[in-house]
Amino acid sequence: MNQGWNWDGFAAYLVSPYLIGGAFQTIWLTLAAIAGGLFLGTLLTLARLSGAKWLSAPAAFYVWVFRGTPLLVQLIIIYTGLPQVGVRLPVVEAALAGLILNEAAYLSEIIRGGIASVPRGQTNAAKALGLNAFQTMHQIVFPQAMRLIIPALGNSVNSLLKTTSITSVISMEELLRRTQELIQERFMVLELFVVAALYYLLITTVWDFFQRRIEAHYGRGYVAHGAAPANWRERWLNRGARRRAASPATQPH
Repeated sequence: MNQGWNWDGFAAYLVSPYLIGGAFQTIWLTLAAIAGGLFLGTLLTLARLSGAKWLSAPAAFYVWVFRGTPLLVQLIIIYTGLPQVGVRLPVVEAALAGLILNEAAYLSEIIRGGIASVPRGQTNAAKALGLNAFQTMHQIVFPQAMRLIIPALGNSVNSLLKTTSITSVISMEELLRRTQELIQERFMVLELFVVAALYYLLITTVWDFFQRRIEAHYGRGYVAHGAAPANWRERWLNRGARRRAASPATQPH
């Protein structure tokens, strides 16, 4: 076993095609899980807001179960438990199923919270104008809810990029799994884990760049109309002004 830090090994694996391929697997898993989770999460949200008990109750039960149990347990049940009842999924399909089913429960709550933030008067006004339920949701509610949904959704993507590492327990060939395989062959534990950490950091940093641009796109109308200060200095000055205005020393006698 190697003793001390191996700079040559660290530098070599920093640009290893094998680990780079694992990083792309992680990205692909994340994008597929978010897309599937958004679709299923939206259906769950609409079911919970439908007002029909036969739809809202099963949706609420689903969210309760998948938010209340660990993803690791869910993956193991899907990959090793379902074959006992005749349902056998390959590794990739099992990993995707676990991630999508788990993520849908959390995204459902994010979407529901965004929709709930839109004043009910907006919906009533849309009905008064003759818009049906689909038009109201598509043209009135969702555009306003997106301002709150996007930041939380972006954080979910960031978290999921790292959560995909859990799929390594069912032998999914993503970044962490490939790192572990190399560690078993080369015995460079610290070097390879640091390389993997740097890959995760790079991926999440790139996503953070895109997330900020998306948030700015959906929030620009509110900033332009003064609903939110444009930068940290403006927010700090406004907060200071509000405190001075509320101070008893500034009140007229």
